[in-house]
Amino acid sequence: MTFTFRPLDPLRDAELLHRWVTHPKAAYWMMQDARLEDVERAYMEVAADPHQQALLGLRDGEPVFLMERYDPAHRELVGLYEPESGDVGMHFLVPATDTPVHGFTRAVITAVMAHLFEDPATRRVVVEPDVSNTAVHALNEAVGFVPHGEIDKPEKRALLSFCTREQFADSRGGRSLAARGVSV
Repeated sequence: MTFTFRPLDPLRDAELLHRWVTHPKAAYWMMQDARLEDVERAYMEVAADPHQQALLGLRDGEPVFLMERYDPAHRELVGLYEPESGDVGMHFLVPATDTPVHGFTRAVITAVMAHLFEDPATRRVVVEPDVSNTAVHALNEAVGFVPHGEIDKPEKRALLSFCTREQFADSRGGRSLAARGVSV
């Protein structure tokens, strides 16, 4: 599967995002009760912040997932771990669907990681999913993440995990890209 990325437009994309983040299967996104205005406001704040960015992942020109990147030295993880030069934080959301495609979510996280590592300044990707989100832990492992330990964030108990460029390249996800001639 091939994906492209475009910056999220907080106003133009708000209705789509609202459907995605309020769906019961997006419970870990913690926006279940958000109103459309809340989603617009949240992503306008992201767009205005130099330390974070929201992107839509597109397949055949249609939005099929959300990706957020952030600087963990300034957002999300401030004071919860010692950031290193080249650290990039990441979140991704694949919306619920009535017609799931086998391997789709793994293809998404692989594309997200490849996109992050396209920037030569990115040395390590950092994630902090809820400790109870076992499905995302398995996906993270498939692309090379190694758990560092649990941390307490204001909104959740999280599993802090890291993935270096080398770990990604050596992972199942990175090897599948290399087999298709994509460098990581």
